[in-house]
Amino acid sequence: MKARLTFVMVVATTTLILGATRQAWLATPPIPEAGPLARPKSLRQVGAPAGATHAAIPPDNAQTPEKIALGQRLFFDGRLSADGSVACSTCHDPARAFTDGKPASTGIDGRLGQRNAPTVLNALYNKTQFWDGRVQTLEEQAALPIVNAVEMGQPSMDAAVTRIAAIAEYQRAFRGVFGRPPNGADLTRAIASYERTQVSFDSPFDHFVAGDRNAIDDSAKRGWELFNTRARCNKCHALSEDKRDVTYFTDNDFHNIGIGIIRHNVVALARQAEQLINSGDPAAIDRAAIQTDMSALGRFLITQKEADIASFKTPDLRNVLVTGPYFHDGSQETLWDVVDHYNKGAGLQNPYLDGDIQPLALSEGEIDDVVAFMATLTSAQYAEQGRKELARQREISRTTRPQRDTARAFGPKPPRPTLPTP
Repeated sequence: MKARLTFVMVVATTTLILGATRQAWLATPPIPEAGPLARPKSLRQVGAPAGATHAAIPPDNAQTPEKIALGQRLFFDGRLSADGSVACSTCHDPARAFTDGKPASTGIDGRLGQRNAPTVLNALYNKTQFWDGRVQTLEEQAALPIVNAVEMGQPSMDAAVTRIAAIAEYQRAFRGVFGRPPNGADLTRAIASYERTQVSFDSPFDHFVAGDRNAIDDSAKRGWELFNTRARCNKCHALSEDKRDVTYFTDNDFHNIGIGIIRHNVVALARQAEQLINSGDPAAIDRAAIQTDMSALGRFLITQKEADIASFKTPDLRNVLVTGPYFHDGSQETLWDVVDHYNKGAGLQNPYLDGDIQPLALSEGEIDDVVAFMATLTSAQYAEQGRKELARQREISRTTRPQRDTARAFGPKPPRPTLPTP
């Protein structure tokens, strides 16, 4: 009897410990502070497109030092969230190249979303924002996380403004910048202005393009050629199939690349989503994208076009080495996993798979070269972090390669499955 009681007590204690550990894991992390990497960036960077940068500033939200400073203060302020525990920087930490290093982000009360946090770096050049492109401007983007229940959790933008307006420092700042008390539109204008200062170039590749032939090594040079030819990366990460992109590395389009579709019945989800999409309510679509399995529908949530089922935006590849894990769901840990995914042709049993995806027949050495090229897109301010991360990923790649399938990579392109009947 005594032994049994002891066993029960041990089990109960273990359960409590595991429960506490799980709660600690789910707990929202401390808000990152605005360190040196958070500062507005100079445009005097090798590779930075000055003209495009100026063109990305909307006429109704001109940049001023005071507005940018206000936006930075708001970006790092947890008081924008319902419980004070989450700021914009929680998911977009400058020390992590304005990401959070998690497959999916954690909001208030440890609530988990469905998607990986994209970097804010160079987001000013995006033609659309979010993985599904559901808004176009940084001002629109800044508003939605504030009122999403699993992100910052405010019941409304007015509630967030009321909290900020109660702070004398913000009252003075808003009146100084905008000439009026705090309000939702000006709040998002200030945050967007700060985000537009996060221009990130000056990478080894930029110096290579500018004429320094020794800025990248021979492996990366081979990887750049593969990127634009047999590796087929240029199908999505170039200006066009015959014009290389040395600035943005994105076609600003949406593609189904074979991620997540097996785990979800996307046809059934598409039927569920139709009424939501027809409502045209951006906040409702935002909730579905972040809080429900409808997230897997990607661009379809916006367009309701069958061809867009499970399609997601092509990300800019700059600083890709230090902005993992990868893809919209953060499902791949290393760049070797990413290339392995494409090398095998991905997406078997996926009738919506992008037509450009097929087995690539890249050797191990060629995969290393493509990764070496992507590593050269790391900006100067993240150079040391990039060196450590490349070494970490390389070590993992030597023993753990869940996406590698050499037989498929060197085999014929599989037949495309028939589209399901609506």
